[in-house]
Amino acid sequence: MDNASTLYAWEGTNRKGRRVSGQTRGHNPALIKAQLRQQGINPGRVRRQLAALPNLAPSIKAADITLFTRQLATLLRAGIPLLQAFDIISEGFDNRLVRALVLGLKQEIASGSSLAGALRKQPRHFDPLYCNLVAAGEQSGALETLLERVAIHREKGEQLRAKIKKAMTYPVAVLVVASVVTGVLLIHVVPQFQHLFAGVDSKLPSFTLQVIALSEFMQHAWWMMALGLAGAGMGLRKTYQTCPDFRHRMDAGLLKMPLTGKLLKNSAVARYARTLSTTFAAGVPLVQALDSVAGAAGNEPFRQAIEHMRHDVSTGMQLNQSMASSGLFPGMAIQMTAIGEESGTLDHMLDKVASHYETEVDNQVDTLTSLMEPLIMVVLGGIVGALVIAMYLPVFQLGSAF
Repeated sequence: MDNASTLYAWEGTNRKGRRVSGQTRGHNPALIKAQLRQQGINPGRVRRQLAALPNLAPSIKAADITLFTRQLATLLRAGIPLLQAFDIISEGFDNRLVRALVLGLKQEIASGSSLAGALRKQPRHFDPLYCNLVAAGEQSGALETLLERVAIHREKGEQLRAKIKKAMTYPVAVLVVASVVTGVLLIHVVPQFQHLFAGVDSKLPSFTLQVIALSEFMQHAWWMMALGLAGAGMGLRKTYQTCPDFRHRMDAGLLKMPLTGKLLKNSAVARYARTLSTTFAAGVPLVQALDSVAGAAGNEPFRQAIEHMRHDVSTGMQLNQSMASSGLFPGMAIQMTAIGEESGTLDHMLDKVASHYETEVDNQVDTLTSLMEPLIMVVLGGIVGALVIAMYLPVFQLGSAF
């Protein structure tokens, strides 16, 4: 490896006496210490780093990057110089990995790199859409404005993901609670009735026999079922990640589900409109903006549709016509896009579309939540009721014989 590309990790104290740390590239530790002193940092230990920062920071969350973006936009808008803003932001994070990331970005910029160039060296934390928007802001001289838009975009996206996660939590809760209750009844309660029926000469009802057989299986082979479910879940996840055809079929199937399908579709439309509005408002050409939007779609049918729309727009077709031909976008989104194209306010209209469908998602999540609460009671009541009936059917049968 060339010495110029050697990565060093350093620790020291700033002008306020606070301990700081970070990473930077240089020829040798002596030069690194000299650079730190020029920036007002009293260097302590400087050691060669064998691995790049992205491999050391798996615990940096998307929310940390969003907070960093918001703080950087606020400080730049307040007139704080960029390098000083990085110092202020790094001191505000308790997570040492985030502090190292921020100070590493500062070192890259101090050595002559642009902000977008420094961000592109951290692809795990800053996707191409983020970097392209920052680059557009630097080129136009409106970096704080673009960072503000990026911050809003990420905050809206996180709110949308939180709503979807909230909606999906209830079905999972129904399955988990129902499985636990059923397992406890089959393993601990049904065997007590089985011993009671052992002395009965008459034939037990078929429903009761089926429940007893299931109970015996659960007592002796519950671990096989648990391993089977875990293996199936892992295999399904692996196949989803590696097989595009399977991912497309699964995502398309989810979009057709009765309740969650509309929720997922509205969230995909909101994500598409929000991302395209942000990139187009930043001055990114529409074709290039659609390329970024396709990568952030989060749904395979929508990703493929947006890529097809990108091709259509590059050949001269209007965006609203291409959206209509995809068959995935609702009429309201298509009409608002057409108005935006006609009036030259496409970014503003797409922002309205995003806000509308984000509100729709919020309302649908509330509806699903209100529906799932009684559904849990019905499912659990049905399971417990079926097992109780199965165990008491022989008692009723014996009572009718007398």
